Amino acid sequence: MSIENLNNSIEHDQLTIYQVVRGDVAELDALLQQDELILDRVTVSSFHETPLHIAAMRGHLQFAQALLNLKPKLAEELDSLCRLPLHLASAEGYSHIVKELVTVNPDACWARDQDGRIPLHLATMKGRVAVVKELVSVCPESIREKMDNGETILHLCVKYNRLEALKLLVETVRDDEFVSAADDNGNTILHLAAILKHVQITKYLLLETSIKENANTLNKNGFTALDALEHSPMDSKGLEIKIILLEREALLREPVNGGIIT
Repeated sequence: MSIENLNNSIEHDQLTIYQVVRGDVAELDALLQQDELILDRVTVSSFHETPLHIAAMRGHLQFAQALLNLKPKLAEELDSLCRLPLHLASAEGYSHIVKELVTVNPDACWARDQDGRIPLHLATMKGRVAVVKELVSVCPESIREKMDNGETILHLCVKYNRLEALKLLVETVRDDEFVSAADDNGNTILHLAAILKHVQITKYLLLETSIKENANTLNKNGFTALDALEHSPMDSKGLEIKIILLEREALLREPVNGGIIT
């Protein structure tokens, strides 16, 4: 077979699979009866996405289950952006598909895409709390996987303003050192919340977490969270956060039984 004919054959396989990947398991069965090797040919081709990637992205649970039963190794295939099907299902919030994928390939929890993100990072960035719960239950240690710039999963919660995911992860870890961890610039999650002017997250951090005891931690510029806020453009949210941080500083200076609150 010539290269041109081979490429045409692969393109035909790809088009056929794309047409079938609409969540219809009966259509898949019919296709495989006609050509039982089509999944194998698509997998070894230069296909940007496998049928399982598409099913994961579209939320087709039964179709994904059928593909995993037929060819479990599809759960290990990367697309052109180095993403597994688990990355896509996690980002889209399809917790039932996530459960199926991690059952077949639990190591997928640790796989990084071309931007260095594991599936839990993507679920957190999108605020997919149900998926975060599922991934943490399967791979609890993946919570501690950092981004390339030293950001923790908690930094991602703050960066993308995902308060519910933040609460879940803080309550799951229950580790004061982890909650107070800094990124490569020395910024804690309180620094980041102040810089990005996330009012509700700032309130939560100072009222409900151990970071309130380290509110004056300095980043690599020698700034506290309040200092970092002062060096950002000020608006109504910034003023609200400034008041919250100043009240915390005042509280730290209040004498208690002859001492100072710490």
